[in-house]
Order: sequence, then structure tokens, then C-alpha cells
Amino acid sequence: MMTITKIPRRKAHAAQSDAFAPLPERPAMTDTWNHVLDSAGIHDPRLREDYTRQRALVARYRRHAYVAVRLLLPGPVIPHVIATTAFMHHTDTVLDEGALPDRVAASRTWGAAVRDALETGLSDHPVLRPLLHTMTIHPWLAGQVEEFLAGAAADLDFAGFAAEADYQEYVDVYALPAFMLVAGLFAPGTDKAGFRAACRSHIDGSQRLDFVNDIAEDLAGGRLTLPATALKRHDVSRADLEEARDTPGTAALLRDQLAQARADLLAGRRLAGLTAPAHRPFVQALIALELLTVEAAARKGTALLRGSARPSVPASLRVLARGLVRTRRISRTGRTGR
Repeated sequence: MMTITKIPRRKAHAAQSDAFAPLPERPAMTDTWNHVLDSAGIHDPRLREDYTRQRALVARYRRHAYVAVRLLLPGPVIPHVIATTAFMHHTDTVLDEGALPDRVAASRTWGAAVRDALETGLSDHPVLRPLLHTMTIHPWLAGQVEEFLAGAAADLDFAGFAAEADYQEYVDVYALPAFMLVAGLFAPGTDKAGFRAACRSHIDGSQRLDFVNDIAEDLAGGRLTLPATALKRHDVSRADLEEARDTPGTAALLRDQLAQARADLLAGRRLAGLTAPAHRPFVQALIALELLTVEAAARKGTALLRGSARPSVPASLRVLARGLVRTRRISRTGRTGR
């Protein structure tokens, strides 16, 4: 989920976060962060400090998603969304920073620390302490963390996708487990297979959108994240992309990838209907924001090879406003607000 989870190679998108920075938090929703912690039953001073530290981190690197969380989710779930997102972001940072040998070593050290924390239920790490507490409320997270770590290790020596099947394997092994760390918090406990399938559709579209929208940044970092077979089908070379050539082939390549992302995001809209009603406005807004990003990227066309697209501020604020109306309606009447 933009994913606040957009996490799996999800970037901070500083340009997008600027668009949402001025938006105030919803006063009716708990008014203060301390009230949010109270509503989640988090009273230990050290834990409150840990959750607050992670909250600041998430608000800084994914401001737009953080604002949506504060506006549209009930207070008791917010700290747990923050804890899982911060854990995912920290893991991604460990995998990303430094030369490959350093990243491999750091990944092993971090993986050992996480697994030790899972086994003992104890940790001195400020990212793991709140995660461990969240696991006492959501015990299923332990298995999800293990799945995520196993997939994250496979991303260390990423060398691109030879074919579409390789991208799909990446979604299954890495992107979906990362997404489920947060999305699982919204599962109502029924139709688990259907819920995971809807999550799979959503993250397939969301991850592909990220790869297309962030193609300039990824290429600058030495990563080509579009399948080689897709480039070949449109007679496009890596140099065409790196040099931002505006050709019929590059335009068709980006257009086709965005069309596939949009189709998967639309297929994933059923996810909202499978979530608990109190979480539904957030999921609906998240999907709507992704679709707005698809539209913005499609309008930008081959200019994506020079920088990412973002939805307009008015359109994004309208999405959040609709979500806020639904949230208030649910809190008053218990209806879904559709």
C-alpha cells in the first residue's frame, strides 16, 4: 500500500510528501499522539518513546501516507501501522546502503537480531521493541516478519528482471510479504485466502507503478527494474532509457507498463471490501491515490525518464476529504460509507 507500505523498494518520494506537509491532522480523531497511544493501550514510558520515535521517522519519509493514516484510521491501530512500517523501512535501508559486501554483512547482522528478538521476545533495539509489543497484539506478525526477511535477503544482489515471470517472482517473494506486514493489520479475520489474493493484485500494480514512476531515480542508481523482454518487445535499449530518449518505443514501453499497473490496481480494489469496515476508508483512499499517480505518470509520458510524476494536490486532497467523510459516517452510524 502506498502502500504507507509502499514499502518493497518504496522510496520516500520527497516531492509527494511536500504536497501533503501543510495538511493538519484530523482534530476529531484523537487530537494528540498521546491519546493515540492511550487508545492502543501503550502505557509504558519507554515503549511510548519508541513508538513516538518511529512515528517521527515515518512522518518524515512518507508524509503523505502518514497523514492518511492519522486522518482515516482508528487510533488503536495507528501505532501498530507505524511500528511495522518503521521496521520495513529500517530493513530496506540496511539492504540499500553501502557496497554489496557491506550490505550482505549488515543484512546478516540485522536478520540475526530480528530472529533473536522473535525467539526471546526481547530486544534493546528501538525499532524492534515496538514491533515486539505490536506482536503481542497481533501474534501472526512473527511469521510474516520471517517471510519478509527471507524475501528481503534475495533482493541484495538485484540484477534486473530478464522476463515478466522474474518480476512476478519478485512480487511473490519480496513485495507481497512486505506489504502484508501492514495490510495484515486490516484483515477482518475471514476469507484469508481472498484477502491475500486481493493484496497480491494491489501490490503487483503498486510495485509496477513504483518501478515505472521511479525509473529515472533507479537508473541513476544503476538499477533497471523493467523486464528485459518488455524492452525488447518495444525495441528499446537500456541506453534509450538512461539517456531519456523520447522515441515511439520508449513511449509505448512506459504506456504499456502503466496500463498493466492500472489494471492490477483496479483488480485490487476488491481489497477495500475485504477489510474491516473501520479500516475501509483508508484502504479506499490509498487505492485512489495510487490510481491518481498512474494518471499523472501517463500524462508525463517519456518525461518520466527525467523524474517522477505525482498527483495534483487538489485531486489528492479531494481523495482524503472523501475518506474523512466516510470515516466520520462510520464512527457515527457503523455504515461503510460507500
